Amino acid sequence: QVRLVESGGGLVQAGGSLRLSCAASGRTFRNYDMGWFRQAPGKEREFVAGISWSGGNTFYADSVKGRFTISRDNALNTIYLQMNSLEPEDTAVYYCAAKYYSGSYYEDVNYRYWGQGTQVTVSS
Repeated sequence: QVRLVESGGGLVQAGGSLRLSCAASGRTFRNYDMGWFRQAPGKEREFVAGISWSGGNTFYADSVKGRFTISRDNALNTIYLQMNSLEPEDTAVYYCAAKYYSGSYYEDVNYRYWGQGTQVTVSS
């Protein structure tokens, strides 16, 4: 069992930055690949970024590549999403999620555990 709690969301102007954190409980955190997803009002949940259990491999949606950076600290049972050059289109509830080694990072059906989400609002 893994419990995930996101934090760090808020209101920011376009061009600004935010860093999201996701704290995980459980001794087996390092056994999981992790991902960030987001869901805007009226839209489906979409993949944002993913990171392998070791942190050695990262994956990004085209829409955030070059602006967002995912990282993890297994000693602290935490993953991060550094978001720079934010745009109004980035406004959404952001979720972190955990999956086992198998399955694509890009598909939410492969993730077993989810956090409750944190709101990010980017004003123009």
